[in-house]
Parts: sequence; C-alpha cells; structure tokens
Amino acid sequence: MVLFSEDHTLETCRRGRIEVICGSMFSGKTEELIRRLKRASFAKQRVEIFKPAIDTRYSNDEVISHDRNSIQSTPIDSSASILLFSSEIDVVGIDEAQFFDEGLVNVCNELANRGIRVIIAGLDMDFKGIPFGPMPALCAIADEVTKVHAICVRCGDLAYISHRIIASDKRVLLGEKEEYEPLCRCCYQKAIKQAEGSR
Repeated sequence: MVLFSEDHTLETCRRGRIEVICGSMFSGKTEELIRRLKRASFAKQRVEIFKPAIDTRYSNDEVISHDRNSIQSTPIDSSASILLFSSEIDVVGIDEAQFFDEGLVNVCNELANRGIRVIIAGLDMDFKGIPFGPMPALCAIADEVTKVHAICVRCGDLAYISHRIIASDKRVLLGEKEEYEPLCRCCYQKAIKQAEGSR
C-alpha cells in the first residue's frame, strides 16, 4: 500500500490551474512557455497552444521564440474560440496574451475550473509602461505568476520595459529588435527625456 502526504493528494486532485509568464520583450516568455508545454507533452498530456491570428512575425501556425524554438499552434481571432478547441485537452498554452480581448480572463477561469492547466505568456506592459490588455487581470487570477526579465541593452541591468525606437503611437505594433529595445527603468527615463528634448 502506497501512502501519499496530504500535500501530494491535494496537488493531484487540484489539476486545474493558471500560470502566467510575463515581462518585457526579449525576456524569454515564449521560450519558457514552450519549455513547459514540451514537458507536458513528454509526460503524455494532451496539449493545445493558441496564439493571436494577428501575430504572423515568424509563422502563421507556430509559436516561435526569439531563439527559434517552436511549437505547433492554432491561430485564433477571439478568446472565445479557445473553448471550442480545448475539449479533451489537459494543458492549454496561450502566447502573446496581451493581444487578446478581455474575455480571455473568463475563458482561462473556465478552463482551470474544468481541471485544465492553463499556461499564459504575454507582455505585462506596453511601450509606454501601461498595463497591457487582459494581462493585469490574468496575473490577479493566476495560481502562479513568473516575471522574467530581459537585459537592458544600454547598461546591462534587468530590463523593465520594451522601449519603442521607431516613431509610432499605435499601441499594437508587432516588431522585433528594429522596433523595440529592452531598457531598465533608469535608461528608459533617460530615453524619454532625450526624445522629448529632440522634439
């Protein structure tokens, strides 16, 4: 007869959970999302990953990290579509969650309440330092939040924000190193003052 501790019993009964991976661009959010999903696949769990259909930077139907690691995904236009594709699934992954509608919060709660593990990756702030899309609410309802950091390209400290280096006020502007740079809070403040002084 095998005896389990109370903690182990609770954990195995409480499969449904929400995990959020957040941070600036180039911080390894998608890399960590892919790592967790691949581990779940190796454990013979049924995994499905979703991404916003507007994100076609590397691929239309794969989630690809900046280091070129990839995993097959389903592009969708609305968070409600996740519920349609997630029956008979053990683990749901969601990349670039900041681009989804606010309904994503209820969708993730419903999935977790069904006993599904939900792993979400997304930017916590936009290029102006404003909390981005449904990410603040997702962090609030999460069982676990992991904040990852890029390195500030100007001083080497931990990055705080994705600073936009091209002229555009659009909130949603897909881009890479040509459009954004990770900066710490101090270097970001200096960059903002410098930009204001050159106007």
